[in-house]
Amino acid sequence: MSQNISQKTIDVSAADLPLHCPTKDAPLWARHPRVFLDILQTGEAVCPYCSAHYVLKGERPKGHH
Repeated sequence: MSQNISQKTIDVSAADLPLHCPTKDAPLWARHPRVFLDILQTGEAVCPYCSAHYVLKGERPKGHH
C-alpha cells in the first residue's frame, strides 16, 4: 500500500541560514533530532527525518561558495 503524500515546500532565505530541521517554528509534535541541511549547493534540501522540502529563495548569502 503506497501513499502519495505531497510534501509542502518550505521557502527559506539567506537570513534562515544555517538551515536546520526542525525549524524553531515547528510545533512540538513535529520535532525530531536537529539536522543541519546544505541548501547552498543545489538550492534545495530534503530533511532525512521528516522529508520536509526546503527551497532557497532570493539571493545567496555573500561570501559563500
